Amino acid sequence: MEVEVKLRLLTAAAHLRLTTLLTPFHLKTLHQRNIFFDTPKNDLSLRRAVLRLRFLQNAAAVSAPPPRCIVSLKAKPTLANGISRVEEDEEEIDYGVGKECVDSPDKLSAVGSRVLKRVQEEYGFKDFLGFVCLGGFENVRNVYEWRGVKLEVDETKYAFGKCFEIECETEEPERVKTMIEEFLTENKIEFSNSDMTKFAVFRSGKLP
Repeated sequence: MEVEVKLRLLTAAAHLRLTTLLTPFHLKTLHQRNIFFDTPKNDLSLRRAVLRLRFLQNAAAVSAPPPRCIVSLKAKPTLANGISRVEEDEEEIDYGVGKECVDSPDKLSAVGSRVLKRVQEEYGFKDFLGFVCLGGFENVRNVYEWRGVKLEVDETKYAFGKCFEIECETEEPERVKTMIEEFLTENKIEFSNSDMTKFAVFRSGKLP
């Protein structure tokens, strides 16, 4: 079970102010491309499951690690009062193979991934023939080590606009959420509880 604090930054100015204040705590910047798959009848979505390929590139100017591809299955998500809980399983796969699956989702059947095998077993698919690529969105994630937690500050680029969000995975969501909220309030950074996942925003076709 992944538990995260999720707070939406209300403006681009709020995002800029926050990332400026957090500069001394910056660890890395990741460029993410998130691509989703389902059947034409949305069989996974209807059962509250999400199948995603995430392509990752570290933005380090020197000695950047090679790009990576992570396949993940998310299931039974809840998001209330700015705290997200979701069952998540993920695994790294070959980057080139992942890109081939975006162009031809049928190739998911031949990846040999533990996570993809779990999708088949738990949701009753013989293979991934007939699956379609739903598209996705780009995300720029700045990661910070701050007050004993790892903050992820996102600028998410949808086809219909941008959103800004703070995420923080933690075993103490209420305490950490209060700590982040107090910092944002003290620094006059406009925010609210996130009430939609990024995937839900993407599927809705409009900004929250």
